[in-house]
Amino acid sequence: MARAETHSLPACAEPCAGGLRIALKLRPGARRTEFLGTAPASPTHGWPGARLRLAVTEPPEAGRANQAAAAALAEALGVARNEVTLIAGKTSRDKLFSITGEPEILIARLQKYVMI
Repeated sequence: MARAETHSLPACAEPCAGGLRIALKLRPGARRTEFLGTAPASPTHGWPGARLRLAVTEPPEAGRANQAAAAALAEALGVARNEVTLIAGKTSRDKLFSITGEPEILIARLQKYVMI
């Protein structure tokens, strides 16, 4: 019988009730939407110790960059857009998102974007 593959938890993520919390460093107004690996971050109470870097084409106006970031996370992690919720950082480049789903599956999908 095959053993389930286990993945280590990236420094930009932490499990939460019903899913995963992911810390992002957002770069709005980029030429294309893309994940750029991770960057270390100062320890902040309630936040993971690193940020997943994400560039989005949308400008930081009227929440458009936040919506683009949520959509990019949903697509990358294979979940519906309504499963991704911004919980902190509405007007900051540092964002904290909650993603609903099975943490082990989300972590496995997140790995390829962390290792860029």
